[in-house]
Amino acid sequence: MDQEKKEKVAVFRFGVIFPLVECNVKDYWGEKSRILRDLVSREWDIPFSDRNYISKATILNWQRRYELGGKKIEALYPEDRGDRGRVRSIDDETIDALVVLRKENPKLSVPRLVEIAQSKGLFKPGKDVSVATVYRLMKKHKVETGRKKEDMRKFEVQMTNDLWQSDCMHGPVVLHEGKQRKTYLFAIIDDHSRLIPHGQFYLAENLDNYLNCLWTALQKRGLPRKLYVDNGPSFRAHRLQLGCASLEIGLTFARPYRPQGKGKIERFFRTVRSQFLPELSTVISLNELNNYFNDYLERYHNRKHGTTGQEPIRRYLDSASLLRGAPENLPRHFRKRELRKVNNDRTVKLDGRLFEAPTGLVGLQVVLRFENYDRIEVFVDEKTKGFLKPLNQEVNSRVKRESEPKTGGGQLFEHANGGF
Repeated sequence: MDQEKKEKVAVFRFGVIFPLVECNVKDYWGEKSRILRDLVSREWDIPFSDRNYISKATILNWQRRYELGGKKIEALYPEDRGDRGRVRSIDDETIDALVVLRKENPKLSVPRLVEIAQSKGLFKPGKDVSVATVYRLMKKHKVETGRKKEDMRKFEVQMTNDLWQSDCMHGPVVLHEGKQRKTYLFAIIDDHSRLIPHGQFYLAENLDNYLNCLWTALQKRGLPRKLYVDNGPSFRAHRLQLGCASLEIGLTFARPYRPQGKGKIERFFRTVRSQFLPELSTVISLNELNNYFNDYLERYHNRKHGTTGQEPIRRYLDSASLLRGAPENLPRHFRKRELRKVNNDRTVKLDGRLFEAPTGLVGLQVVLRFENYDRIEVFVDEKTKGFLKPLNQEVNSRVKRESEPKTGGGQLFEHANGGF
């Protein structure tokens, strides 16, 4: 649009808003509303437009621009719009009205915004404006929505083992027992040093495999103060929560669909995908995969990290004197918990296996705590009653039972014999 056309548009706009700016409408209660109703109800001969009406939002927008521009006519010039990114299906007046409507209703979704605009008659009759067009328009004009922007600042803890992040990554296919199997990489990273306390590929993404990875990390690198894990089922188990609590490890879960909170472990996984996986051969076993990965971690730990500027192992050992050592027999802190009823024959069935309970527990509901089937402790009312032992029916067949009382029938038989 050339200068002459801009001037004609600006003069027209000034003529529309003149009743609002010529006097102080604040001195007269309701005067501004009356003037606006009158302006909106009129038919106008709008320069360079086939529309003949002006919305209330557009008039207020022109008034605001005029006053913020120092009450100069140039403030009412149409904005220059380049061809790139230009919304051709909507004229300037409609764009102004949509922007004002969006600012007045920042929490509305774009589809709902379009519906309200249509009901208010902001679009030309018969004009079909798509939701995508309005969305691009709002983005171009950088109109704020009602969503509160979250604080996404980067962070780093000050000491080694203050915080560990862990997650699972889908790995390559390996050859296992003659079949191709998919693998999963469980890995843990120290937030301060970027050292990997432990990482290992497994054949399943489940809690048992994650605990195996965690126990190995704890045995190698001590206890962290906090453990930040994903929100998946492998990490939400009560068994993991109880074990961390018993070791005085704060367990924190990531918010669903928010990978930003696990930025460091996600960044490590990107490095694994770009630096480690491309060098693998096509046919490889699970043991070979983990051996190659251990060699890769050795190189990773002794290579200067791009963010910290130090080797992860050196940065980790700088505060090694402050680390908490892991206790012996870590699995005992993460024992499984199952409820069972002791049968009349003193047996208890667990995962398809039969065990024999200690004496005096027939018919009782008991709690079983165990890390494996070799050591299953029995609790009643939170008090230990001993351990289950595998059922051996052959041995039980040779155990002497308590003697049964003699019946009256035997006495009668002996008496009858004495009568002959």
